[in-house]
Amino acid sequence: MKNIKLICLDVDGTMTDGQIYYDSLGNELKSFNVKDGMVISQAISMGIEFAVITGRTSNIVSNRANELGIKMVYQGIKNKKKLIKSVLNEKQYDVEEVLFIGDDINDLSSMNYCRYSACPADACQEVKSIADMVSSHKGGKGAIREIVEKVLRDKGKWNIIIKNFEFKAQ
Repeated sequence: MKNIKLICLDVDGTMTDGQIYYDSLGNELKSFNVKDGMVISQAISMGIEFAVITGRTSNIVSNRANELGIKMVYQGIKNKKKLIKSVLNEKQYDVEEVLFIGDDINDLSSMNYCRYSACPADACQEVKSIADMVSSHKGGKGAIREIVEKVLRDKGKWNIIIKNFEFKAQ
């Protein structure tokens, strides 16, 4: 996966545990994994771009993406594959440079389209059967961390990140 320049992320079930919580006032709540966030922000610092592509719409997703430095956020998307084609055209990336991380049947066409695909351990069977990598972790529980860390290791960037943190600690 060393040629990956763009990682496309589904949200519910990948960045989160797939649960959607509502309080008594109707406010939506989601839970994101801090370690997933750390690896995303570090990958961005190493030049990998991210696109969040989700079928739902939520201010929570926009806030989390902004916090992590993700500039491409697409919500309310019914045809993710079509959107990815548009992003690749705009960014002038080749499909061979893209990883899609999804978890359910609405992600199948995007996963089949992108050169690389990955999913959490609790993805549906159809997704797991086509994924290049199935994380040992569930969605929202470190799956993104494991997958993106592998990309960074394959690119030879992980040790640079570790050294940067060791240097900052001195």
